[in-house]
Amino acid sequence: MSLVPKDFNQRLVREITIILIIKVVILLTIKHIWFDAPTIPKNFDNQVAERIAGSPSQIKETR
Repeated sequence: MSLVPKDFNQRLVREITIILIIKVVILLTIKHIWFDAPTIPKNFDNQVAERIAGSPSQIKETR
C-alpha cells in the first residue's frame, strides 16, 4: 500500500517536465538574443601568428 497516491506522482512529473521545457525555451531565447554571433577581434590571425612566432609586438609593456 503506497502512502503517495499515483495521481500525485503523475502530476509532479508533469509539472517538472513543463518547468524544464519553459527553462530550456528561455535559455535558447537568451542565447539567440545575446550570443547570436561569435566575437572575433580584428586581425585575429595576425595576433595569433605573432604570439606563436614570438615576433616582438609594437606595443611596449610598462612595469
